[in-house]
Amino acid sequence: MVILIPSDDTIFLKRRFTMCRKGKLFDRVLALGIGFFVLLFVCGMATSQEVTREHIVLGYHGWDSGRVNDNIAKFVIEKGLGYKTELIPADTIVLVTGLRRGDIDIDMEMWVENVQKAYDEGIAEGSIIDLGSDFPDSWQGFLVPTYVIKGDPERGIEPMAPDLKSVFDMPKYWKVFKDPEDPSKGRFYSCIPGWGCEKVNRAKIHAYGLDKTYNILPPGSDAALSGSMVAAYTKGKPWFGYYWAPTWPLGKLDMTPLEEPPYKKELWNEEAGYACAYPSVSVNIVVHSSLPKRAPDVVEFLKKYETSQAIHNKILAYMQDTGGKAEDGAIWFFKNYESLWTTWVSSEAAAKVKAALP
Repeated sequence: MVILIPSDDTIFLKRRFTMCRKGKLFDRVLALGIGFFVLLFVCGMATSQEVTREHIVLGYHGWDSGRVNDNIAKFVIEKGLGYKTELIPADTIVLVTGLRRGDIDIDMEMWVENVQKAYDEGIAEGSIIDLGSDFPDSWQGFLVPTYVIKGDPERGIEPMAPDLKSVFDMPKYWKVFKDPEDPSKGRFYSCIPGWGCEKVNRAKIHAYGLDKTYNILPPGSDAALSGSMVAAYTKGKPWFGYYWAPTWPLGKLDMTPLEEPPYKKELWNEEAGYACAYPSVSVNIVVHSSLPKRAPDVVEFLKKYETSQAIHNKILAYMQDTGGKAEDGAIWFFKNYESLWTTWVSSEAAAKVKAALP
């Protein structure tokens, strides 16, 4: 800090200094002066720190795995790195728009292919930076309870479809999955109406020729879809349908995905009937381009941040069992995966996070 004093004032101060240097007034002036400059120095440091660590905005997702990731990152950024944070609820399109404008600093779980156009535009214009995968093994597809294929001796369940491996085996097992409302066909539980996967699943069922032996039932909500799966599983009954991960049902239930033809771009369209496995979806951490300069330590932390489908399935199952919220799932993660998350930050930051855990 530099203070400029006019020359007349300089002369005045010198005279005043000479007058009081031998008396108590000198001591008082000196003490006050030192105190004043110390106060300015400390305030200057505090102001500087407040500016550089003012606050970081995270987009708050509408689904559980996203909210868990948001809360894990929030806790580390606040407790470990010392920044203020804010969670802004937003749906997918609003979130990516806010990220490009700089209203939001971090998206912890961008399903890139779902917002491909906006993502590509943000990367091209330089408004957003992709820091890499959050979890690299997201999944969606057709599945059945494992006991349908292998049985479950502990529950007294015999195998119902012992040779079942792929979707092309399903026609010979339609009676196992008989539709109670139409016993002439089996039942396939599809995606929720209005979701893109509902149209895709309908096309896939036709492309695989399963429409001849199966009726398609699109449940009215995610709760209805997961509820049908859990109800069948609890009773040891057969169930054939669509689901995705990470989700709490796949963290609690032993389910087996059915094989489909490998994903091929030329098959993944309406004309070809989406006649192959769902493509792998990129689930990435994306930040506004200003963040590396404003908070380089946060960006370094986020570059190292990576979880997995299996971890999130377990977190979400814990939340389902306990009635916990995303914040509780984040705390459970910190306590159960310390060997993982401590590699994302310095030992000093990790110690601060551990000290802040309830």
